[in-house]
Amino acid sequence: MKKIGLFFGTFNPIHNGHLELAEFFLSNSDISEIYFIVTPVNPFKVNSKIIDDRFRFEMVKIATANEKNFYPSNIEFNIPPPNYTINTISKIIREFPNNKFSILMGEDNLSSFNKWKDYKLILENVELYIYPRENKFPVPDDLKNNPRIKSFKAPLINFSSTQIRNRVREDKGISTLVPRKVFDYIRKQNFYLLD
Repeated sequence: MKKIGLFFGTFNPIHNGHLELAEFFLSNSDISEIYFIVTPVNPFKVNSKIIDDRFRFEMVKIATANEKNFYPSNIEFNIPPPNYTINTISKIIREFPNNKFSILMGEDNLSSFNKWKDYKLILENVELYIYPRENKFPVPDDLKNNPRIKSFKAPLINFSSTQIRNRVREDKGISTLVPRKVFDYIRKQNFYLLD
C-alpha cells in the first residue's frame, strides 16, 4: 500500500518552492508519490490574477514532466463546485482504494482547518503533513496533539506565486523562481502582464 501526498493549490504559477517542498516530503516522510492537485477557479468569481484552469494545469504538467514521483492532477475540474476538500478526498479514495493519503499543508491553512467543511471526516480519511510558513500561526485547540496531524521541519519558502506575478508585471526576473520550461511557457503566453 502506497502513501501518496496530496499537494493542493491554484499553482498560479507553480514555482520552485512548491517543488522543493514536494522533494522534501518524498525524502523525509513515508510518502512515495505526490499528486499536485490544481484547484479550479469558481467561474462566478472574476479574478484577472488567476489564469484559466487549463493553463495552470499545463504549467504543473511541464514542471513535473521529468520528475519520477510527481503527478499533475486535474481531478477537481470534474467535481461540481464549490470545491470542498472533503469531496475531492472522497473521490480520490474511491478511485484509489488501495492507497493511503496525506495532505501537504502550510501552517497558515492548519490555523483555520477546523472551519473547513467536514474537517473531522477529512482527518478520519487522511493525515495532514504540515510545513512551516514565514509567520507563526496558532493551532486551534481541538487540533493540538492530534496524531493525524504531523509537523515537519521542511524548508521555509520565502517567496510566493503572488510575488512572481508581481515581478512579471513589473518586468523583473523570475527565471530563478520557476522551472526553466515554466518560465519559457509564461513568457510565450504573456501571462500575468495585466494583473
